[in-house]
Amino acid sequence: MDSKNTTNSAQDFLTAMNTEAHKVMEMFGGKAGEEYLDNLNSAWSQLLNRPHDPQGWVDAISEYQKTQMQFWSGLLTGNTNAATQPAPGDRRFSSDEWSESPVFNYIKESYLIASKMLNKLATSANLDEKSQQKLEFYTQQYIDAMSPTNFAATNPEVIQQAIDSKGQSLIDGLQNLIGDIDKGSISMTDEEAFTLGENIATTEGSVIFQNEIMQLIQYKPTTEKVAERPLLIIPPCINKFYILDLQPHNSFVKHAVEQGNTVFLISWINASAEDGHLSWDDYVDKGVFTALETAKSITGSDRVNAVAWCVGGTILASALAVMAARKDNTVSSATFLTTLTDFSEPGDLGVFIDEEQVGKLVEQVKSEGILSGKNLSTTFNMLRSNDLIWSYVVNNYLKGQAPAPFDILYWNSDPTNLPGDMYCYYMTNMYLENNLVKPDALTICGEKIDLRRIKTPCYMLSCIEDHIAPWESTFAATELFSNVEFILGASGHIAGVINPASKNRRNFQIDGELGKGTAHWLETSKKVDGSWWNHWTPWLKKRAGKMVKATEKLGSKTYSPLEAAPGSFVKKRIN
Repeated sequence: MDSKNTTNSAQDFLTAMNTEAHKVMEMFGGKAGEEYLDNLNSAWSQLLNRPHDPQGWVDAISEYQKTQMQFWSGLLTGNTNAATQPAPGDRRFSSDEWSESPVFNYIKESYLIASKMLNKLATSANLDEKSQQKLEFYTQQYIDAMSPTNFAATNPEVIQQAIDSKGQSLIDGLQNLIGDIDKGSISMTDEEAFTLGENIATTEGSVIFQNEIMQLIQYKPTTEKVAERPLLIIPPCINKFYILDLQPHNSFVKHAVEQGNTVFLISWINASAEDGHLSWDDYVDKGVFTALETAKSITGSDRVNAVAWCVGGTILASALAVMAARKDNTVSSATFLTTLTDFSEPGDLGVFIDEEQVGKLVEQVKSEGILSGKNLSTTFNMLRSNDLIWSYVVNNYLKGQAPAPFDILYWNSDPTNLPGDMYCYYMTNMYLENNLVKPDALTICGEKIDLRRIKTPCYMLSCIEDHIAPWESTFAATELFSNVEFILGASGHIAGVINPASKNRRNFQIDGELGKGTAHWLETSKKVDGSWWNHWTPWLKKRAGKMVKATEKLGSKTYSPLEAAPGSFVKKRIN
C-alpha cells in the first residue's frame, strides 16, 4: 500500500473515531455531554463576574503550593508518604501500581492535589445557596471526568492488561464501545443474562386489569390462609416495578406473599409521545384509586393496606389527602419507602432544581410529549458518576472486560419514559414550588388537599445514606401526618430498601422521639440488627384484619386474568 493510501486510511480512521467520540460524549452526559461543561463554565463565569472575598481562594492556592512542595520534597528525598490521599471509599487508585511506580504515583498525586485545590476554590466561593451547590457539583463532575484512571495512557492497570493480553483487551474494549454506541447507553451488566418472567420478576401471578396508565397484577397466595385486607404495592413510576421482585432470594413481593398477604401491584406505563397528556390526577385516579377499588372488588374487603416507594409514595400521599377530604377510609395503613412529601431540601437532585433549569426542561418535555427515561437515568447516574459511569468506561472500554450479570444493575439499565404533563406537574409543584405541603395549595381530583388531614396509620422507612430522598427531608412527613412510625434503615435509596429478611443483614433504627427534629430522633432511637422487613411484617399484620381462606383462583368474574405476571407493560423497553 503506498504512503498516500496509508495516510488517507489513517485520516479516515481518526475522523471515524472523532465522530464516535462525540457520540460517546452524548452517551455519557445524556442528550449532550457538553451540557455539563457548559454548566461548569456558566457557574465559574458567574463567580468571576461578581465581587467576592478572595481570601478563600488565596488560602486554597497557598495550600496547593505547600502540598506541591511537600510532594516534590518527598520525591527528592525518597520519602514515599503520600502528600494527599483519595477520599474514603474511592476505589480508583486501589491497585498497587499507583503507589509502587514512581511515574504513576506522580500522576495520581498530582491529580489528587489539583482536585483538592479545585474543590476548595469552589467551596470558598460564598455564592447564594443554589449557585454554590451548582458550582460545587459541576466542578466535581469535571474533576471526576479528568481522572487519570479514565485514560488508557495514564492508567497502569490498563497498560499492564494490554501488555499481558498482547493488545486483545484494547480490541475487546473497542468492540464493547461500538456495541454500547449502537445501543445508546453504557452497559453495566450482562443484559443477555436476564429475561423478565424467566429469571427475574418471577413471582407467580396474573394481570387482572389494565387501562391506559397501568396494569394491575394479583399474585398467587402461597399460604393456606391470608389476611382479610389485601396489600396494594405502588412502585415508583420513574422506574420499572421489578426492583421489588428481582429474584426469589431478594423479592419484596415474594416476601409479602409468603407472610400471608393477598398482594396486588401496579405496573406503570412506559410512556410514548401519545401518552403525554396523562396527568398527576390520572396517576392518582386511574392508578391508585382504580387499583384500590379493583382489589376491594376481587377480595370482598372494604379496606386495603398500601405500600409505596419514592415517587409512588408521593402519589399515594396525594391520594390519601384526596381521600381525607372525601372522608374515605379505604386505606387501612400506608407504608412509605424513602418518600419525599416536603421537597424543600431535595438532596443531591437540588443541583438540577431552579426556575431556569426546570423551565428549560418543561419546555423540552412539552415539545416532545414525554420525559426521556434515558435522560432521567443519566441524571441519576451523574450523581454517582465514578461508580455509575466512569468505572464502566474503564472496565468495559479500556480494559475490555464484559460486565458481570447483576440483577439490580439490569433493572437500573431499564429506564422508563414519563408522560409530559405528569412530569411537568411533578417538577413544578413538588420540587420547584413545594406545593404539596402547603394547605389547600393544590387541587387534585377535584379536591383541595392538605396532608395534615391524613389520619391513616403510617410506617415510614428512610435510609441513612439516601442521596435521592435524604432522611432528614423525608422525616418532615412525621410532622405532617398524625399517626406515624418512623424507621431509619442502613445504606442508600435502593440497597436500604431491598434488604431481604432471609439474609437479615445490616441494621435499622426505631423508637426515636418524634416532634423534636431529626437530631433528637436519632439520639433517642435504638439500633436493631437485621432487615427492616422483619420489623414491618408484624406492624402490617396488626392492621390487616382477620385471617381467611386463601383463594385458589386469581381475579374474579368481573376481572378475569389477562396474562401472566409480570405482564406486558413492564417488558416494553426504550429503544
